[in-house]
Amino acid sequence: MQPSEFRKAARGEHPCDLLLTNARIVDVFSGGIAAGSVAVAAGRIVGIGDYPARATVDLGGRFVAPGFIDAHVHIESAMTCVTEFARAVAVRGTTAVVADPHEIANVLGAEGIRYMLASAINQPVNVCYALPSCVPATDMETAGARLTAADLEPFFQDPRIVALGEMMNYPGVLNSDPEVLRKIDAARRYGRPVDGHAPGLSGKDLAAYVAAGISSDHECTAAAEALEKLAAGMHIMIREATGARNLAALLPVVTERNSRRLMWCTDDRHPHDLLEEGHIDSIVAAAIRGGVNPVTAIRMATLNPAERFGLTHLGAFAPGRQADLVVFSDPSRLRVEAVYVRGEIVARDGRLVDGIGTPPSLPAPPSMNVRLQDLDFSLAAAGPRLRVIDLVPDQIMTRQSIESAPVEEGRLVSDPGRDLLKIAVVERHSGSGRIGLGVVRGFGLRQGALASSVAHDSHNIVVVGVTEEDMRAAVGEVVGMGGGIAAAAGGRIAARLPLPVAGLMSLQPVQAVSAAMDRLVQAAHEMGSALKDPFMTLSFLALPVIPELKITDRGLVDVLQFRHVGLFV
Repeated sequence: MQPSEFRKAARGEHPCDLLLTNARIVDVFSGGIAAGSVAVAAGRIVGIGDYPARATVDLGGRFVAPGFIDAHVHIESAMTCVTEFARAVAVRGTTAVVADPHEIANVLGAEGIRYMLASAINQPVNVCYALPSCVPATDMETAGARLTAADLEPFFQDPRIVALGEMMNYPGVLNSDPEVLRKIDAARRYGRPVDGHAPGLSGKDLAAYVAAGISSDHECTAAAEALEKLAAGMHIMIREATGARNLAALLPVVTERNSRRLMWCTDDRHPHDLLEEGHIDSIVAAAIRGGVNPVTAIRMATLNPAERFGLTHLGAFAPGRQADLVVFSDPSRLRVEAVYVRGEIVARDGRLVDGIGTPPSLPAPPSMNVRLQDLDFSLAAAGPRLRVIDLVPDQIMTRQSIESAPVEEGRLVSDPGRDLLKIAVVERHSGSGRIGLGVVRGFGLRQGALASSVAHDSHNIVVVGVTEEDMRAAVGEVVGMGGGIAAAAGGRIAARLPLPVAGLMSLQPVQAVSAAMDRLVQAAHEMGSALKDPFMTLSFLALPVIPELKITDRGLVDVLQFRHVGLFV
């Protein structure tokens, strides 16, 4: 449709393509809900009111709202490709995401970013990206790639790059690391905002971080932290992920006065949660049940992220905006009944109308430079006491404690009676043979081992287990699959999930990946773990930017001090 024809349609002088009548329209601009009709032409909103139309759909008094936007997500954490991820979230009313592909970038570098951009074409969801700012996340681990400001700058010319992704290297910001500042400067020159990642940062350090140009954060775990960051001028993304559930703690922060600076995000959700709980729809519904005004909760899922990332064609009903919308009957339950993208229906009653989108060809396979015959998880005891990584339920943060070392014949061993298990990170990118060893408490395994090539952010192979034999078996299966997740017991593989795309993602539908993960979780539970999702927990124990004690292929990291520390004390 030519612009002149669209304007005629807006004036009612030319038939629109679609008219949704008898609707309760959620107006995220004014904050109200009004009865009326929504007119669509050429994939865009023509106007609100009665218009001549080629096709009419009577919504029968149901609600219609702008399509939901996830303000910060790592698609790789769904362990399936962009196409299958988009299919899974579109039926839940998500019509746009701002994805940070730093997981695949840490494995494949710029090639991984190009693969994700190619994957975004012809999807039932608007897939935008925040450019990974920290590849690698730190120098305390070994990643598969290193991306400088010069490597990143060409990507800013792509309009689908809407931000510089989470700046996890806050010590680099505070200490004015030249390379970190060059990345922030490049984002500024191209008019892109810079997302933050600063768990617990406060006071003058927070002021310096914000002064550098970083304007959002999704790592708040307490109301006081979120309020301080709001007062410092940041946008707050309230996260409800598989491994980090912050909604309940942060819901009291939301008020009518500050809600325009707030939005929702999922960050990392495993397939089971996408299928059973949902996506942004589940957060909006929970917020409404928790007392947030329905229009406010929906605005935080639509207009707020659209404005944050300059997506002025999304996030609201207004003439000329893209006709992405969701239809539902009850805001508190928010069962999405129909989803339209660019004026075309893409999902109805939880099912895609059409199998839109196909994945591009695979990128070059990642290196699995691990010599299985050299795997050695034994360690001579170097003292009577050691540092222990303590899990925190439903969080990706950890604590640390000092415990007497479990030792047999002078060697460190697991002690399932005290829930002290050996954990290791095996470097998989360069063939160095390097293994970092530690002890973790909280998995509850009585037997067996769990291993994964999904190990944020450098994605080496992380393994936890009771015996070295099972640890070797689980890691061997991961290597043999070319990446993936495995559970072993008694030297045999109990469950597995191949992840051929960079050792992070499958090409199978989310349902198939979820079924494989269910088998893995069941195997872990049969080994004694009571964790809801032990593999999501395991994947974050190698992330040395989340307090308090983590482990990489180079050893233990005290994140509060941002330095390596010894296992024995």
